[in-house]
Amino acid sequence: MSPLDRSSDRAIYRQIADDLRADIRTGAFGPGDRLPSESDLVARYGVNRRTVQHAFGLLIAEGLVYSEHGSGRFVQGRPPVRRLASDRFARRHRRAGQAAFTVDMEQAGRVYDPRNDVEMLDLRVGAPPDRIEDRIGDGPVLIRSRRYIVEGLPLQLATSYVPLDVAEGTAIMSADTGPGGIYARIEENGHRLTRITEDVTVEVAAEGVQRLLRLPVGAPVIHLVRTAYAGERAVEVCDTFMNATAFELSYELPAR
Repeated sequence: MSPLDRSSDRAIYRQIADDLRADIRTGAFGPGDRLPSESDLVARYGVNRRTVQHAFGLLIAEGLVYSEHGSGRFVQGRPPVRRLASDRFARRHRRAGQAAFTVDMEQAGRVYDPRNDVEMLDLRVGAPPDRIEDRIGDGPVLIRSRRYIVEGLPLQLATSYVPLDVAEGTAIMSADTGPGGIYARIEENGHRLTRITEDVTVEVAAEGVQRLLRLPVGAPVIHLVRTAYAGERAVEVCDTFMNATAFELSYELPAR
């Protein structure tokens, strides 16, 4: 590791991050390797613990490093998941019993089991927030909030809002929606999907999102709001927050 240049305009924590980043990229630390502890780096660089934490936070936000509570920081071993929006909602996947997130993980070669790697955070009937009601209309909805954990890391939070008359009498009302997920059950209930829209922004993670995705303060997230239609009716709105360093969004659009 290089000595710090305390006369430089570059912040000390960024210099420490530069050192660690160089070690990762040259292979001194490989995928899954544990990085030096905060105490090791404090002693090595002669800085305070907060400075080291800032350096780690920068590398985590870049997607090079992840943190495990009580164990330390490790080199991220996987490239971002390439989320193929043009294919992931294809009806053939639902017929094969696969929901969209399962398709993403399978195509990325990730170890993911939807029976064990989805944590249900909320499941209840209620009123949608105003910004969701603008899309799905008024009236009661089923609210389903989930956290998706892949290979030990939380990658995505998703809250679905489904009109109660669409969800009632189906497995959508249960924690386990069955093969093919929510959209398979919606279509079985007589609502054939005709189009899906997605609105995507990137923003700083709010405190609750940051905590659930185990992100450092100030880390970016992809905020994606998806609306599924059967004819002209919205039959689901899904409000999703994704670790911005863990996903690459890929869209194929027709040229008309």
